[in-house]
Amino acid sequence: MEFLNGVNALVLVFAAVCIFAIAYRFYGIFLANKVFKLDASRKTPAIALADGHDYVATNRTVLFGHHFAAIAAAGPLLGPVLAAQFGFLPGTLWILVGCVLAGGVHDAIVLFASVRHKGQSLAAIASKEIGKVNGILTAVAVLFIMVLALSGLSIACINALYNAPWSLFIVSMTVPIAIVMGLIMKYHKAKNAIALASLAGLVMLLITIIWGNTLMRPEAFGGMFTWSKTTIAIVIPLFGFAASVLPVWIMLLPRDYLSTYLKIGTIVMLAVGIIFVHPQLKMPALTDFIHGGGPIISGKVFPFIFITIACGAISGFHAVIAAGTTPKMLSNEREVLFVGYGAMLTEGFVAIMALIAACVLVPGDYFAINTPKALHDAFVAANPAYAVSEIQNFIDKIGIDLYGRTGGAVSLAVGMAYVFGNIPFMDKLTAYWYNFAIMFEAVFILAALDGGTRVGRFFLQELFGKAVPKFNDKNWVPGIIITSAIFSGAWGYLAYSGDISSVWPLFGLTNQLLATGALLITSSLLIRLNRGKYALCSVIPGIFMLFITFWAGYLQVFEGYFPKGQILLGVLGLTTMILMLLISIGVFKKWIELIKIKTTLKDEFGDDVKELV
Repeated sequence: MEFLNGVNALVLVFAAVCIFAIAYRFYGIFLANKVFKLDASRKTPAIALADGHDYVATNRTVLFGHHFAAIAAAGPLLGPVLAAQFGFLPGTLWILVGCVLAGGVHDAIVLFASVRHKGQSLAAIASKEIGKVNGILTAVAVLFIMVLALSGLSIACINALYNAPWSLFIVSMTVPIAIVMGLIMKYHKAKNAIALASLAGLVMLLITIIWGNTLMRPEAFGGMFTWSKTTIAIVIPLFGFAASVLPVWIMLLPRDYLSTYLKIGTIVMLAVGIIFVHPQLKMPALTDFIHGGGPIISGKVFPFIFITIACGAISGFHAVIAAGTTPKMLSNEREVLFVGYGAMLTEGFVAIMALIAACVLVPGDYFAINTPKALHDAFVAANPAYAVSEIQNFIDKIGIDLYGRTGGAVSLAVGMAYVFGNIPFMDKLTAYWYNFAIMFEAVFILAALDGGTRVGRFFLQELFGKAVPKFNDKNWVPGIIITSAIFSGAWGYLAYSGDISSVWPLFGLTNQLLATGALLITSSLLIRLNRGKYALCSVIPGIFMLFITFWAGYLQVFEGYFPKGQILLGVLGLTTMILMLLISIGVFKKWIELIKIKTTLKDEFGDDVKELV
């Protein structure tokens, strides 16, 4: 692979754009027409069950913004950055292939299945398609993984925003700006209401970004906006609670739509910056750590690349959104392609850009940022090829110590600042670009927190409804408040205590296990709908993920956690694997049962099906 070393970053950008565009045009349309048989004449839950609170028919562009903002959290940013330890090639291949053949299919089929099941959750779909026991197992697994994921995401957000008044000010201002946009879209009756709201939101956001850097100095207003980690850890769960309780149109939907401008706009700016700078990838195609022993990921590239890069290639967290808020707002079944498959391809492009941002750094600087300070000297002594090079220059320009800032977020921000800073006349703005990148990452994360909390509330309402039927009424205000408080309080407490940071590596495993379960469960729907060989589009990636994730999980639990005495981490990982194994056994039994059925019936949508549910 020596001939790939030093390749220009433009090559990866061009390859990603071409592959994703071709995939949408051909494979995406094949899924829509042949596999799912999407029909615009069918009433979606947003229309059939419209309630003005959760079931709200939404413009497809606005809904794309919500869905993309909710699924694209820290995963497509941090996972590829951490996977750069193996070199740029493994991550690039997994993102491109995984996103097209696995992640995009996963998101689209879960959204399709939820639309066919009245906008219900993955657990409800499993209960109807596989059986009640599987539904309960799925609900437990999803809730466990969601609490773990949202806690870890919130800690990443806390670490990005504390003692960063400018970034905190911009992120906070997205809430009132979103409310103004929501009111315009709700009550402005003209046809151009969405365009007007979009323009107003974009102008207010730009003003906030430009003035925020001037107004929100650390010493501004007596330093009252320089919040500590503790303060932010309390406020973020309250934000999630509000997003869960309020009607979807007033804050969550327009805020996600607004943040999408920032997210996609920043990624496009980064792509344009790469075109201007056309930097070389300083990270080699393959590093010495593909065989294991790296300072960031101790395992081998196979199978750990598949759980290190979760979001960006395939992610189980997407299933809780695609079977949560989004199907309740889809106004046309044909839009499953644009919203489900299209948003995943967009996230794949984000992941490629994040990988590039990490790989344009000198490898020694990359490892200095992502290796704990206490271990860095020993690491360089054992690997002299990875000595630092330009990191002191970045420290001088940005004004903070960059050594040992592990987790991926800081190295991503430094990489983005490097690209933007090398654009003509931009060199003196490196510190500005760094802080902008940190704020950009925080907005990504918060969008997942508010959408994830609302979906968690749906799950709890369904579970509590089995014992207290009143909770099944999605408009029952006490039920909404109680379940929102319990769920946001659960992940908020873990984030506040900081304990969840020690189990963050477990998120990659549990997240991919959930993606595996979602693919297998929704494949049952395709088999029941008598789609024959077309069901292989989801069955094959589902079985592949089952094998690769259990392989990685076994190594992580029995060769990582338990030998190191990390019993809690090992038990949590093993428990999730057992839950997914039981779900998989139930799914395989159902497949055999459905395959044996030779006759068909007509369902309420007019499809020929093997069985009615």
